[in-house]
Amino acid sequence: MAVLPIRITGDPALHSRADIVTQFDGTLRQLVDDMFETMAAAPGVGLAAPQVGVPLRIFVYDWTDDNDRQWRGVAINPELWISPPPVGEADEETESEGCLSIPGERFPLRRSELAILRGIDLDGNPFEIKAEGWLARIFQHEFDHLDGLLYADRLEHGHARAATKIIRKNGWGSPGQSWLPGTDHLED
Repeated sequence: MAVLPIRITGDPALHSRADIVTQFDGTLRQLVDDMFETMAAAPGVGLAAPQVGVPLRIFVYDWTDDNDRQWRGVAINPELWISPPPVGEADEETESEGCLSIPGERFPLRRSELAILRGIDLDGNPFEIKAEGWLARIFQHEFDHLDGLLYADRLEHGHARAATKIIRKNGWGSPGQSWLPGTDHLED
């Protein structure tokens, strides 16, 4: 297993729709293992293949809920159904999220409270997970990556302007930039 460099906003892989996975083989298993290791080293609760420069419809997740239930898995070629998002302004304390491709930053974003994730596991078996709260948020965030969207693309105007300023200030927003979890020190 290896920790992979995480692409920073501006990289074309992050802003393009990912391709369907067609081969379930040892190469795919190695990629998923490396993604889990990279996510843990970052640390993060989710990681999509485009974030490590692989334009495939795959994401991994690992999160423990308030009842100490661990949600850990891989979604290959996922489909996602969501409830309508709540109306109103996002709460900065309870609805802020971050992204490993915009490292060290967090902004409030409204997401749907309920989601149904359908996908395929590493053995080619279909599965379905009904999620709510933060797990639903994680699924929505990672699924967006597969469609070439970052959470900053969904921010309300004021927060979007702040995110754009931070991206510009850090010199991000152009191809070829990445960071290596466990090696590169990024300010939180």
